[in-house]
Amino acid sequence: MKKIKNSSIFGSTNEPHTIIIARGKTIRHFTIRPWAGLLGGALALGLAGSYLLATSYLVFRDDLIAGSVARQARLQQAYEDRLATLRTQLDRVTSRQMLDQRLMDGKVAALIERQKALAERHAKLAPALERATRAGVNGDTSLAMDGDDQDVVNSEDTDGFYGIDPIITGPTKSTHKPIPRDDRERTGVDKAEILDSVGHSLNDIESRQTQQIQKLSNAAYENADKIMEALAATGVKPVLNDDKAGSGGPLLLASAGPTSGIDTNLADLDEALARLEGAKALAKSVPIANPVPGMPVSSPFGVRKDPLLGMVAFHSGMDFRATSGSSVLATAKGTVTAADYNGGYGNMVEIDHGNGLATRYGHMSQILVSVGQQIKPGDILGKVGSTGRSTGPHLHYEVRKNGNAINPAGYLTIGRELASEL
Repeated sequence: MKKIKNSSIFGSTNEPHTIIIARGKTIRHFTIRPWAGLLGGALALGLAGSYLLATSYLVFRDDLIAGSVARQARLQQAYEDRLATLRTQLDRVTSRQMLDQRLMDGKVAALIERQKALAERHAKLAPALERATRAGVNGDTSLAMDGDDQDVVNSEDTDGFYGIDPIITGPTKSTHKPIPRDDRERTGVDKAEILDSVGHSLNDIESRQTQQIQKLSNAAYENADKIMEALAATGVKPVLNDDKAGSGGPLLLASAGPTSGIDTNLADLDEALARLEGAKALAKSVPIANPVPGMPVSSPFGVRKDPLLGMVAFHSGMDFRATSGSSVLATAKGTVTAADYNGGYGNMVEIDHGNGLATRYGHMSQILVSVGQQIKPGDILGKVGSTGRSTGPHLHYEVRKNGNAINPAGYLTIGRELASEL
């Protein structure tokens, strides 16, 4: 007899499982197929896993949310810190640029003011230089900068430099290379270099103007002193007012303004030119010119043998050998006091030059001036001839001081010495 083998629940898949439920007198039984048991167990396990996962989520949800919020907060804080750093850097750069711009604006404004001052100075210099040229003062009256193909500052080269006129400032040396316009930092450096170059150019112009004015003043004083010293040998002196006599010295204005230096120099130049013009005007009233330029002296001033009588006699003037009809020129400015035939002088012209000086021109073949006429140096008085007491065509020339005849040779020598100054 075979023994029946007992198996555990779910232990065998060959036979269905039966579940018996007894309740009082009622008994119920259910038959469970193997596949249904497996399905039920799987569902149970799934439900249990889902329950555990849901429970774990509910337990750790707050921590996960808190961690995510903290991470987001850290990212937000880092982002805000980065923005604050960039904003600080931007503010620093902006402040530096504003400061640099203010400095640039200040420099440009200063340069424009200096340019205006140079323009005003140029307006003052122009008549003084023209006057110096008329006075014959040696010196280069061109104060413009020499152009040597250098860059010139204008509004197209640099932003904000409007008003800097290269005609006034002159060309400025460029020590920088062309750069792209978007290079802000390098552009600022280049602008500073350009402003420094313009400043040096203005300084050079101001220095050259000052030196030129001083040079012209010195030349004018030297020429005036030379003329006055030469004229002093003739006994001619300028007429001075009593309240100005015995005073002098370099001119130093009391003004301490920015233009006091150029004003002082211009005032000194004006005084020097006035002194020179006065000396030249005085020289023109002294008979130091030659009445017949280029003609030789045939008979000097002083004691000589009379050409007609052969006896010793006094010659009150100088005789110049010249061809008949040659022009006789006035040797200084003055007023004609005689213009007629006068005994041994023949046709004679006499001119009063002031300061007790007078000149006489004798033996002329023709007189071309009249009494009372105002004469300038070099004016034609008449023609050389042989009228009066004469042995042939020549000019008898006399210089008289306070009515007394004096030797014209000294005056002619002074005239030759001052020829380049007059």
